[in-house]
Amino acid sequence: MQKLEGRVAVVTGAASGIGRGLARAFSQAGMSVALADLDAAALNTLQEELALQGTCAIAVPTDVSKVSDVERLAEHVVRELGAAHVLCNNAGVAARGGAPWLISQADWEWIVGVNFMGVVHGTRVFTPILLEQEEGHIVNTASLAGLVVGAMGNAAYGATKHAVVALSEATHSGLVARGARVRVSVLCPGPVNTNILETTRKLDPSGDRPADSEDLVARAMRAAMQRWLAEDGLSPEHVARLVVDAIRREVFYVLPHDWNEHIAARMQNILDRRSPQPIEGPPELLRYFQEEFAKLNQSQTR
Repeated sequence: MQKLEGRVAVVTGAASGIGRGLARAFSQAGMSVALADLDAAALNTLQEELALQGTCAIAVPTDVSKVSDVERLAEHVVRELGAAHVLCNNAGVAARGGAPWLISQADWEWIVGVNFMGVVHGTRVFTPILLEQEEGHIVNTASLAGLVVGAMGNAAYGATKHAVVALSEATHSGLVARGARVRVSVLCPGPVNTNILETTRKLDPSGDRPADSEDLVARAMRAAMQRWLAEDGLSPEHVARLVVDAIRREVFYVLPHDWNEHIAARMQNILDRRSPQPIEGPPELLRYFQEEFAKLNQSQTR
């Protein structure tokens, strides 16, 4: 889809972060935009901002983990805007950190429901619309955590992002095999300066929980991640511009960060039948983790 002007984009998780950046980028490209998110107030603020710039934008509060909400979103978009040409399955949460066996059943169900099933619902509901139009593009937001496995990473988050990458690849292959004029991109960024950790805390269905409900490593990693995103992350606007370019050029893998060495190492482990060798991560994140772990450990020993 080289021509975006006059077309319609649908963005989930649009109220903040990468989603808000995407909505603004599509607006600048001359598209109408359907904004979907759980945060209705922030959604309305963004809609008003885009409207002041002359963009036709609608706000549809949506819980992507519920297929009925996504179906209602699609019906609203087609009724109000007449079509849906670009779908960005972008909504996501970071959930609680820790090793797989330390993550509660409720947290597993929540993060899988949003990060993975939200993409499944969007794909199932909107792809028939794109196919009927005989044009369209799907962008699924995954992460570099969907391509590599970190030594200190969030197991649940990484598992859902690996699933999003696999679903995106399968969707792309299925569309190409059918000769469809619908394409797919999977966005796999590293650190981006967003408020995903704070948004996750606010949306957590279990509510605020004591800090010691996570193990020390997970708590230190959460604090380190917060610093990493804020101090070393790319801007959402930069990532959004890369996505717009990928849609126009029909690029499947959108990797804003150069982690080729780490990705290649993981692939080589598989080819060599070696046990997983988790990456240690970038030096900045390691330094933040060590500092935060030392502070938490010191506070516990007092």
